[in-house]
Amino acid sequence: MRIVLCYPVQERHLDQIQSAAPDAEIVNAGQERIDDVLPTADIFIGHAKVPVDWDRVLAAGRLKWIQSSAAGLDHCLVAGVVDSDIVVSSASGLFAPQVAEQTFSLLFGLLRKAPLFFRAQHQREFIRLPTDDLRGKTVGIVGMGGNGRMLAQMLAPWEVKLVATDYFPVDAPSQLRHFWNSDQLDELLAVSDIVLLTLPLNDQTKGLFDSNRIAKMRSGALLINVARGPVVVEKDLVAALNAGHLSGAGLDVTEVEPLPPESLLWDDPRVMISPHVGAQSSRRVDDTTDFACMNLKRFLNGQLPYNRVDKKLGFPHPSVVWRPGQNSGE
Repeated sequence: MRIVLCYPVQERHLDQIQSAAPDAEIVNAGQERIDDVLPTADIFIGHAKVPVDWDRVLAAGRLKWIQSSAAGLDHCLVAGVVDSDIVVSSASGLFAPQVAEQTFSLLFGLLRKAPLFFRAQHQREFIRLPTDDLRGKTVGIVGMGGNGRMLAQMLAPWEVKLVATDYFPVDAPSQLRHFWNSDQLDELLAVSDIVLLTLPLNDQTKGLFDSNRIAKMRSGALLINVARGPVVVEKDLVAALNAGHLSGAGLDVTEVEPLPPESLLWDDPRVMISPHVGAQSSRRVDDTTDFACMNLKRFLNGQLPYNRVDKKLGFPHPSVVWRPGQNSGE
């Protein structure tokens, strides 16, 4: 059995994976070799950020399981993989604390007018400007996977009113005032002062926040996207900001990445941009390897891995999502 890796492992991570699968050959392909090596894999752990010839991988007929090192799966859920017998599992929820912290950095930056103060600091101008508060706001969370649930948990002490939507509005977190089905998104937008996007990218969500959808948001609302960039139509977001319908936007992801230099978002003082760093962590590779090894042992024992993805939906059903501490020793 050959296990091919494509994430920034160190020697100790290779040893850990080898210990979980003693009889396997471990190949650390990296981004440089992944396209060449992936057709020879029985198991793939990682996230290819370079183009991969998936037709060649599928034609080889060898790959049985993909363990993504990311929550988003647009890098591997191509049509051929969706229609195949290849099992796909995600890192959904694994980096939820980091994504929540990044969301907070964008949220408080917008509320406390950080972009304007940064500009004033650069000009050595000590100018007081009006700021806003989080306390008392209604916050709508669109997508209640691991990231959305972590945000609800971390926002609750700030005395906000929390509402949310999800494809599967089950096991409602106690912090929520309302938990609606995804087809009730407009109800969430009508009451939310702040809208946080933590939903997956798929055919249904691509371009979901276009001019029509943004128009249904409350006047003066904030939009923060820590999901995937193509969920929001950039030109429609720019238009809503310029019209004064939205008071600001926080973007850890953009419709095109890297964000093109000519984008109007760069110079807008109502916008905060971070370069898709929401899941970054000093422990990211360690946590990824721990989770991959736990799932690897399950897979080799004939069990289905945690976070097994419904490939038609593009994300795991809540019933198969791993929660920290749910099993002894995990």
